[in-house]
Amino acid sequence: MKNVLIYFVGTAGSGKSYLTTTFQQWVHSQGFDTITVNLDPGVEYLSYSPDVDIRDWLRLSDIMKEQNLGPNGAQIACADMLALKINEVRDILETYQTDYILIDTPGQLELFTFRKSSSFIINQLGPEKSAMIFLFDPFISKSPTGFVSQMLMSATTQFRFPIPTINVLSKIDMLEEDELVTVMSWSEDPFLLQNVIIDENPNVQTNMNIELFRVLEDIGLYKGLIPTSAESSEGMADLYNAIQQVHFGGEDLESD
Repeated sequence: MKNVLIYFVGTAGSGKSYLTTTFQQWVHSQGFDTITVNLDPGVEYLSYSPDVDIRDWLRLSDIMKEQNLGPNGAQIACADMLALKINEVRDILETYQTDYILIDTPGQLELFTFRKSSSFIINQLGPEKSAMIFLFDPFISKSPTGFVSQMLMSATTQFRFPIPTINVLSKIDMLEEDELVTVMSWSEDPFLLQNVIIDENPNVQTNMNIELFRVLEDIGLYKGLIPTSAESSEGMADLYNAIQQVHFGGEDLESD
């Protein structure tokens, strides 16, 4: 497929679906075409109407009944079964003439990040023109150790999948102005974050966090955040430009 595929990844409640919705609306306003794909078989409500929906093939509630599984076991079963259906999904996606395919991944980060089936899915859909948007949850990120934890989760995701990753801070309207300024300063100045962590709790655990943080910096996985809001559409232009930079060297597509 020649379309640009954009995967929205993050912890449960980080705002993947709402960001998918807002980004699609913003891209449409710029004259480009997008379609949306829902890969979460257990989601009950979506803020957008997916053009391709894995629930047409798999539903969590059905798998729970058919295989006598609890929610967690059924989620794992669905994650693996999804890989068996991905060629059918790909065939449908290939019928669309569109600029961007926005892929909303399952709510539980570990189901997408740690299952081998996810690597298979990305490879089948085509990693060449793919990008991953990793959402930092604002409530977790506003503490120094929480921010580092989000960095580590993003780094783990990047290790798992060989496609460019763009880190965004979601739901910035849920933060106070001074909290937003602080979180963004940490994303832009690693030494500032390091000093704050030391001051916060100078114990063995903190020392370990600092060493891990330094490794991330040394290997180039420490990246600044793009602040976004699904409510106000703030950050959509910056997110779009980051995607263009990854795949087109900053050049814009020609809109209709």
